[in-house]
Amino acid sequence: MSLTSRIVKYKELIPCTTAFIDTRSPGSDKKENFTVIGPGVAENPDQHVHISIPHGFNIGGARQPAGCLNSQHSHLTEEVFVVHTGTWDFISGVNADDGRITLKPGDVISIPTDVFRGFECIAGAAEGEEKGLGYLHAILGGDDPGRVLWSPKVFKMAEEFGLVLLEDGSLIDTTQGQSIPEDKSPMPVTSQAQIEEHRVVNSDELKTIVHRTESFVWLQDTSLSQFEGVYETPLVGGKNSAEGLPASKLGWNHGFVVRALKLEPGASIPLHIRFEEEVLFVHQGQLTVTSNEESCVLTKGDNFSTPIESQRSFTNQSNTDCIVYITRRYNQPKAPLFK
Repeated sequence: MSLTSRIVKYKELIPCTTAFIDTRSPGSDKKENFTVIGPGVAENPDQHVHISIPHGFNIGGARQPAGCLNSQHSHLTEEVFVVHTGTWDFISGVNADDGRITLKPGDVISIPTDVFRGFECIAGAAEGEEKGLGYLHAILGGDDPGRVLWSPKVFKMAEEFGLVLLEDGSLIDTTQGQSIPEDKSPMPVTSQAQIEEHRVVNSDELKTIVHRTESFVWLQDTSLSQFEGVYETPLVGGKNSAEGLPASKLGWNHGFVVRALKLEPGASIPLHIRFEEEVLFVHQGQLTVTSNEESCVLTKGDNFSTPIESQRSFTNQSNTDCIVYITRRYNQPKAPLFK
């Protein structure tokens, strides 16, 4: 498989604007949803999946203008967001009135499974091609993260705009002449019993599930940061002695880990192999990746899925720092093996 088939360029992302039941709700009708590594949790079969290879986690994205809202919902698996561009509010509670916290570019939030959440872009990027828009890089646990559990209010709003969610997780659009198949039934509105299975998390408690860029501790003595001009910090996951990494603030088991690498201009990490699925997301700058004698250049917003046990090296050939967020499968990835 060629290197290019493992790259999802930011400029080539294919959005779906009708991915979920709240797609026509006022304030939610301008969002773009992306499934980078599938299958994701979209309710519309038109959602494009860029890479369908199972990784043990899903990578997605949301791009929205200021004032655009994702309605209150919960998931069956862990959900982590990295704010790539813009400023975002994350809101807890089935009725969006338990807590609220604001995140800026580079910040990370890990939302547990038993919390209703929504999120809103409150300010888009100030400049560049994406001026006025915000982008979230999203990670959902598991090969199949299950379906979305929506707040009861979302069902009522959707009905007003002709949308019906079915029990199998698919979406019917009655304004397009679609009707509910005879062998299928609408999804029951979320019950009070289901709501009571969720925690109430206030604004102060939301702070405990956020890792801000100003609190990152950039280490120079981990298995990957032993090279000149390279730094690493753990963002999601527990202590990993094999990699020389302490526990992160978001240290509970997710089924995956998230790290950040910073490479100064000219810095490189030599050829090595990993034994788990690995996805690189470039948050800042550019990164040259060499794998099995092929090379590619990743720029801001690009994703790259490195084949398991393939040789790979990373180099920053630009004149500015490069920051890459890396997701790997399992709670305790093995140490890299340098060649």
